[in-house]
Amino acid sequence: MQWARAHHWVVFTHDLDFGILLAHSKDGRPSVIQVRTQDVSLEHLSPVVLGALRAHSEALESGALLTIDESKSRVRILPI
Repeated sequence: MQWARAHHWVVFTHDLDFGILLAHSKDGRPSVIQVRTQDVSLEHLSPVVLGALRAHSEALESGALLTIDESKSRVRILPI
């Protein structure tokens, strides 16, 4: 998380611990995208993730937690 924050990267994960770490840090960066689905295949996940990135790119650039599941995405502006 420190490296991503220092280099202005977005963390992309299937692990919910990153969202928890972000909440406890009370920092405004790095942005985290967490995917909540069992099927993490490229074929299944690509259209879902690309749609969420298009819809929430501004928030991710500013600092956000983006949660993506099969049918929807939810964004929380940082810090949380």
